[in-house]
Amino acid sequence: MTATLPVYSKKDFQTDQEVRWCPGCGDYAILSAVQSVFPELGIPREKFVVVSGIGCSSRFPYYMNTFGFHTIHGRAPAVATGLKVARPDLEVWIATGDGDALSIGGNHTIHMLRRNVGLKVLLFNNRIYGLTKGQYSPTSEMGKRAKSTPYGSVDRPFNVLSLALGAEATFVARSVDVFQPHLKATLKHAAAHRGTAFVEILQNCNIFNDRAWEHLTEKEVRDDQTIGLEHGQPLVFGKNRDKGIRMNGLDLEVVPLGNGISEKDLIVHDAGHPNPAYAFLLSRMDGRPGFPTPLGVLRAVDAPVYEDGMSEQLRQIIAKKGPGQLDQLLHAGDTWEVR
Repeated sequence: MTATLPVYSKKDFQTDQEVRWCPGCGDYAILSAVQSVFPELGIPREKFVVVSGIGCSSRFPYYMNTFGFHTIHGRAPAVATGLKVARPDLEVWIATGDGDALSIGGNHTIHMLRRNVGLKVLLFNNRIYGLTKGQYSPTSEMGKRAKSTPYGSVDRPFNVLSLALGAEATFVARSVDVFQPHLKATLKHAAAHRGTAFVEILQNCNIFNDRAWEHLTEKEVRDDQTIGLEHGQPLVFGKNRDKGIRMNGLDLEVVPLGNGISEKDLIVHDAGHPNPAYAFLLSRMDGRPGFPTPLGVLRAVDAPVYEDGMSEQLRQIIAKKGPGQLDQLLHAGDTWEVR
């Protein structure tokens, strides 16, 4: 007899905990989107685990009615990797921030990505340290005046998508906290991916870095300043959909449509392109004069999944040597007694 999966609603993934983010924080919108998407994934609620590090975003597990771990600063990928290897049947999601994942946790993040562990990573990027009250972060723009940089930061910020692609991530996407339909669609794409699905979510901190993304999110400018990536569709953007992106040698260029230039001259987005250089070019549009900021799935390719390799290796060793005993393992090889 086949068990019938319960029909879940958003409420089933909400907890009785008071949500303790500042009023107006973009984290509320991300939480709402995740709680709306999880019921639609066809996965038993007890199979979900949310793992976090330290930061405002890392309170996420308290507000998700799933299993969860609130770990230490930057170590969510390490804990989540161990969990996924031990229990490949679980759906393990990571909630992290730009400081948590890219500063103290940077090393763990890049190795999680290159290993292609079956984790779903939500990186909340507000370009500031919020929980510790407004220091500049690895994604803060040059010249950022903050409590730790009163005369302006001289650091070059990470391009988050470029970093993920450079670490050989097999799924890289971006969305925005207030673009709810787009965010939910992106989360569903991430959930369907086998391997590490890395989603940068541009998120507003209205207390310590308010309006960090208003040059992209304001209704008057969003169509000209962002481009929605759709697999199999030409790269067209603009309020009147009158601009596009095509190749010019080894680089991209923005062109106006008309006067002999049509959509046939533009790049057709291929999220599954085997060469990550294409997605890397898209990620480098950020901040370039006249170029839009890409939103959506930049790259989604198949590759061996880390936990599958570990499970197969263990199966082969057990078939050859037997299951083994923990007590024998602890007393094998060089041992000594403390007297």
